[in-house]
Amino acid sequence: MRFRGSLRVRLLAVSLGLLMVGILVSDVLVLRELRMHLVDRVDRQVTAFGQLMARLSPGLLATSTPAGGEQVLAGLDLINDLTVTYLDDSGRIAGSATAIGSAVTPPAAATLRDKTAVPAFGAGGPDGSGWRMVVVPRPGGGIVVVGSSLEAVDDILVRLLVFCLIAEAALVLVLGVAGWFGVPAALRPLRAIERTATAIAAGDLRQRVPVKGPPGSEVARLTGVLNDMLERNERAFAARAASEARMRRFVADVGHELRTPLFGIAGSAELHLMRESSSPGEIDRTMRRIDTEARRLTGLVEDLLLLARLDESAAGPVLEPAPMDLRTLAAYARDQLAALDPARPVILTGTGTGTGTGTGTGTGTGGAGPPGAAPVLGDEARLRQVVVNLVGNVHAHTPAGSPVRIGVGLVGEQAVLEVADSGPGIPAGEEERIFERFHRGETSRDRSGGGGSGLGLAIVRSLVGTHGGSVQVCSPPGGGAVFRVVLPAVTETRPVA
Repeated sequence: MRFRGSLRVRLLAVSLGLLMVGILVSDVLVLRELRMHLVDRVDRQVTAFGQLMARLSPGLLATSTPAGGEQVLAGLDLINDLTVTYLDDSGRIAGSATAIGSAVTPPAAATLRDKTAVPAFGAGGPDGSGWRMVVVPRPGGGIVVVGSSLEAVDDILVRLLVFCLIAEAALVLVLGVAGWFGVPAALRPLRAIERTATAIAAGDLRQRVPVKGPPGSEVARLTGVLNDMLERNERAFAARAASEARMRRFVADVGHELRTPLFGIAGSAELHLMRESSSPGEIDRTMRRIDTEARRLTGLVEDLLLLARLDESAAGPVLEPAPMDLRTLAAYARDQLAALDPARPVILTGTGTGTGTGTGTGTGTGGAGPPGAAPVLGDEARLRQVVVNLVGNVHAHTPAGSPVRIGVGLVGEQAVLEVADSGPGIPAGEEERIFERFHRGETSRDRSGGGGSGLGLAIVRSLVGTHGGSVQVCSPPGGGAVFRVVLPAVTETRPVA
């Protein structure tokens, strides 16, 4: 059965329904047990009276005197109607049947001779009334049949049933009224949950369900689970909003970066077309400008495609790992710096004495001996791209001719490649942000790496992360910046993946 309406009505209806069923079942059991007890008492009284009558002569019972019958009934409770019948050995009535009380017609005594062995048994009268009968043999022969109706017992049970029904109806009514006003108090935590859900639906994600009820109760546990869920939802929505903001900023930055070389190409072509005649030198200069901007545009598009492939693994494998040593990259970085600035002193050393943790933090000072072996399993072409971007940042953001240290070696079970410059360093709080795509700041380190696209350090972090490593950066107290590429070291016997 389904109840419609508020939870308050349904709870009250179910509770009262169960209460009524329980009361009715208990009434049936109690009345049944009471009737058995009362019938047993009637049986004992009828049996005792029958044994007495078996020793008396039929003429001693004054059946015709109402006072005599009343005196007999006065000594027998639970009995309103009593009959005594004497039968001889042949089954004929030896004396007139006697009825005392209201004289409800008893069963025919002559039909009860075969019940002599039964102490007491039930019998139905012609009018359907219940009787309890006893057959007792007489010492001189014959039997005496004594019976009593159960009218008094039935009257007691009926009166008790009526009283119970009235009392129980009053109890259900009182409990129903009390429950109608008491259920809302029990539902108060649900009201609080409803108000909180309404506020959250309106956009207030900071709302939480107030904790009510003793610790460990169902309400307290439900409240805790809901608040944990709301906390995760708030963080998820905040992360989504931040992601959308980064995406909008990224799209705007991409548009800005693409527009600059496109405008350069379009402007050079338009300027050339506006001229009626151009000398070979002017044509060459125009074509060189167009070629420069086209290369810049191509580099930007390639960087964006590489980042997209690194972000989306479903685009296919990006790396082709093989055993290699980071000392090769250190030598490559030295050669790149020499090509960009021949007057810049570059030294190769072992790794610095400091350590770093995370992607955007770390410390590193000084070199430690000669370069050390740093075997790794990596894609050399992609790791060279990492070196190119790091070297490009050093060239763009340090004074010409300032020294650079390149360190390489093992730190524990990690292979480390360091690039330490003597530039202005990194402002406090910018260690993590310089790895963001198109990050712009007053002293941003990433305006040259990756062809000036603002994607160089983002590519460095993505490529190193794809190799299972990390990039650490810091500004030592003496000035400059130290970038550390940390990769898992491997042994020479490790199989190529």
